[in-house]
Amino acid sequence: MLNFGLLLPFRNPKKWKRSFADIYAEHIDSAVYAEEVGYDTIWTTEHHFCEDGWSPSLLPILSAIAARTKTIRIGTFVIVLPYHHPVRVAEDAATVDIISNGRLDLGFGQGYWLSEFASFNISRKQRVSRLTEGIEIIEKCFTEENFSYDGKYWKLNNIELNPRPIQQPKPPIWVAAQAENSARRVARLGYHLSGTGGEDLQQHYDSELTKLGQSLDDRLISQCRSIYLAESREKAWDDCEMYLHYMMSMYDKRYKEAGDMKAGAQIMSAPAIPPVGKLRNDKSVSFFGAPLIIGTPDDAIAEIERYQKASRVTHLVMWMHMAGMPIEKIRSSMSLFATEVMPHFRKHFRPPTI
Repeated sequence: MLNFGLLLPFRNPKKWKRSFADIYAEHIDSAVYAEEVGYDTIWTTEHHFCEDGWSPSLLPILSAIAARTKTIRIGTFVIVLPYHHPVRVAEDAATVDIISNGRLDLGFGQGYWLSEFASFNISRKQRVSRLTEGIEIIEKCFTEENFSYDGKYWKLNNIELNPRPIQQPKPPIWVAAQAENSARRVARLGYHLSGTGGEDLQQHYDSELTKLGQSLDDRLISQCRSIYLAESREKAWDDCEMYLHYMMSMYDKRYKEAGDMKAGAQIMSAPAIPPVGKLRNDKSVSFFGAPLIIGTPDDAIAEIERYQKASRVTHLVMWMHMAGMPIEKIRSSMSLFATEVMPHFRKHFRPPTI
């Protein structure tokens, strides 16, 4: 059955500036509300030194959400692992898994923002090797009683993780990809795919799994989708267009800074982002490699059904919390999706025959 998750970014743009205490309280309350109305997972996403305060510390946030909820899963989409000491990540992750009673999903990524790498004084050219070495160490923390490690970036002696996570041998691990080579790398590493690209990205992942002789049933695929629902398409666009434009413009800026417009084109298909007032009419625009879902519950059902037929997606990571948008509008969209979209897919779900 398709897993419906919400992405909480904890962003506070200067244009609509409010207190961060209010932003964090509203986002955490949204996680509680999401559990109440039937969402499956809450995801958080990491960035640093961002003009709108984009959440830099994911595991403390998830600890707060874990303490306020009981059943909804919580996950990182994603921790940018090259910026972190992997042993400390493993310790914090184990702690969150304990507080949540075994509800944590761990997603990792290599990062791409040029300004972040520059501020941390880390070479962007090292991002893949730092990611893979970091994950290897985290795996050892979770699965080995005691170990030492002599790597390219980390030299460790007599590491023994205590306490250990509730989920044994480890919480589910996801790795992000935006391009073919990174999707194939995730398959070779043996992890679930956190996707921020189109359906072809998933096909590259599955192709590599098949080449390796691995079962597709053992590997999950998440995909981030930008979604906002209202009673009509016109109202949905009226509500969200300027906030969506802000979000897309920020991504465009960051990809240009990084000189990585090939990856950026896979995220946003339009050569230039149309201005507010015209964005809604440009059918060439996509976000996260897939069409925007801005409209009515029926529009969402139709697009998700299409997407399911065209891909093997198992988890939808839905970006409804657009930066700057009033919480009342976000909650309205959350409610419409929970009451009119999710039941459609759960009604049609048929468990496998054992």
